[in-house]
Amino acid sequence: MKKLQALKKIIGKYKSAIIAFSGGVDSTFLAFIAGEILPKNVLLVTVTSVLYPAFELKEAKKIASLMNLKHHIISLTEPDCIDIPQILDNLPDRCYYCKRKFFSELKKFALDEGYEGVFDGSNADDLKDYRPGRKALEEISIGSPLCEAGLTKAEIRYLSSKLGVPTPQRPASPCLATRFPYGERLTNFKLKRVDKAENALRTMGFIQFRIRSHRDMARIEFSQEEIEAGWAKRELIRTACKRAGFIYVAIDTEGYRKGAMDEALPKFF
Repeated sequence: MKKLQALKKIIGKYKSAIIAFSGGVDSTFLAFIAGEILPKNVLLVTVTSVLYPAFELKEAKKIASLMNLKHHIISLTEPDCIDIPQILDNLPDRCYYCKRKFFSELKKFALDEGYEGVFDGSNADDLKDYRPGRKALEEISIGSPLCEAGLTKAEIRYLSSKLGVPTPQRPASPCLATRFPYGERLTNFKLKRVDKAENALRTMGFIQFRIRSHRDMARIEFSQEEIEAGWAKRELIRTACKRAGFIYVAIDTEGYRKGAMDEALPKFF
């Protein structure tokens, strides 16, 4: 609760703010608290592109409406979001260039509309992971109130549940580029193929999973709670992935783990 009070104090230093809003656990919690502190002067902004799962945009709209907060969408055209060499080639520092592009657009919008602060939903745990995008946020002067208050993901989930925030147990869903091995060139076709296949599995009832794309193979990571169900529905899953455009389909016996593609990072350094 001390961290929650610290968060409110940080937000209260601003007269108005824009929140980079994905609809995930962190940005939703931040939006909820900011809505209490700056009820008429907070705007949720979702920057969407071919890198952003279509399902996430629908959820972001729904959650913003549930919280009765103003929501604006900035849609980047496809060439603008992946026609950057470091993003297109999916290099290990891709996130830096992606965040710089997205948050530069957000910062410009905030200045044009007269908002004082621009916040993102990074939490204290993010400082422990490989996050090249953090450098871009610092360069553009994007605030990270959750991080500044020292709130971890577990604490944010706990407080969300206690305060009635609508997303306490929502699984993480990072950008679609994280589904590809570093060094594999991204294309609109590949990104949309993954998005379509994941949507198909979501309609089957799966919650915590990832489809990792290895050229024409879909390697599916299921959570330990869902891996048996994944195996039982393997024929439906294989059909759905092939309809999406994959040629080969495999279920990873190790299961879902956060940042699985980072396991190959040592060969780049």
